[in-house]
Amino acid sequence: MTATEKYRNNFLQEVIANVEEGEWVRMCMQCGVCSGSCPLGPHWEHPPQEIFMMIRANKRQEVLSSSSMWYCTSCYNCIARCPRGLPITHIMHGLAHYGRKLGVAPKELPTIKFSMLFWENLVQKGRVNELKLGLRLYFMNGFMNGIKTALKMQKIGLGMFLTKRMTPMEMLGGHGCKDAKGLQAILKKAQQIEDAKTVKQG
Repeated sequence: MTATEKYRNNFLQEVIANVEEGEWVRMCMQCGVCSGSCPLGPHWEHPPQEIFMMIRANKRQEVLSSSSMWYCTSCYNCIARCPRGLPITHIMHGLAHYGRKLGVAPKELPTIKFSMLFWENLVQKGRVNELKLGLRLYFMNGFMNGIKTALKMQKIGLGMFLTKRMTPMEMLGGHGCKDAKGLQAILKKAQQIEDAKTVKQG
């Protein structure tokens, strides 16, 4: 039996090995406090406690391809109120990252697009350029949608410019951290370590 086949017969062990704080999934007692505490609770395809139950039930494809993890906004209400102190936010983000890494996460979900655009913007200079990020978000669903959104938001944009909330510096590229190349090197090394870890365990 290959390592992949073994994982597919025990999805919980796969989560423990590859997902941040995955070992805590075993501690969930299905009380539902996390779902009741979540501002986006009614919009989840599967609330956290259901995701954890599905992991233990070996529903690998259903979990990793679910949109649920991508709706987490990191408000930490679930962690603050969980009677067993589970790091639910970290697990949900870890599952989202793992699903995307395996290529089974939903492709067209707006929250996935936003997270990737935000990350790409951030790593360029170590700080988010809000103007560039906003423009990329306007156009992420096509050129015509971007034009319509930009025209709709022009008054707000002008107001931001007049109150110096949007400056020429941002238009020219924005501020960065002191050592953007160093930050990028750190992130690249971290990714290499993560990739090696997954290969070794997978």
